[in-house]
Amino acid sequence: MGHRQDEPKQGARRTKASRVASDRSIRCLSRYERQARELGFVCVAGVDEVGRGALFGAVFAAAVVLNPDRPIRGLRDSKILEAAARAELAAEIQSKSIAWAVGAADAYEIDQINILQASRLAMRRAVEGLSAAPDYLLIDAVKIDLPIVQQPLIDGDAKCRAIAAASIVAKVHRDAAMDRWQEVFPEYNLASNKGYSTPDHKRALRQYGPTSLHRFSFEPVRLNCPHIWWMAYRGQAVQEELFSVAVSGEPV
Repeated sequence: MGHRQDEPKQGARRTKASRVASDRSIRCLSRYERQARELGFVCVAGVDEVGRGALFGAVFAAAVVLNPDRPIRGLRDSKILEAAARAELAAEIQSKSIAWAVGAADAYEIDQINILQASRLAMRRAVEGLSAAPDYLLIDAVKIDLPIVQQPLIDGDAKCRAIAAASIVAKVHRDAAMDRWQEVFPEYNLASNKGYSTPDHKRALRQYGPTSLHRFSFEPVRLNCPHIWWMAYRGQAVQEELFSVAVSGEPV
């Protein structure tokens, strides 16, 4: 059996509580977009993904080209916003931006190519879906396979307004998808847990088994479904290593 693609261990990444505390202390600025325009770039897009650590469903991504002449107040990392505030901001982003688009990679793709590559694929699809072709990308942490100048930023959704806008749009769209899947699979409580590895979700997995939309490459799915067998990722890294990518912070 090949290497497993598991959720990141607690020690491998910051806890959610420490991330939120850190995000609240970081100012979300437009300087990165301004610097790109000062270098001569015209169409600057922020890109981010959501749902990377979930056990169910697709990973979503959004790309947003903010309009510098139509500022939006309150942009910040989507994870520290209340749901109602996110929804209001997403609507404002979509109405005021020069362009926005959402992309996704489904659970089958995640299980086939691993969550890092699936996240990059979803982000690429979002960028390719923009009605205005960007010439510069600001991305949260990673690079994507497109011949466009890119600047990855660690914690970009907390620092950069364009990336924060993308994180808000992506999260609102993914949450809406989870609400719809709740109607199909009510026993998993997806409207509440959004597909993440919560106690109620794991109890449902033990009781009912996984759906065809669960990510079998994620260890909590397998551990809570003792009667399934999954062959995976020969020669590939386990998931806790997948996002340990070196990012220089310089455009490439």
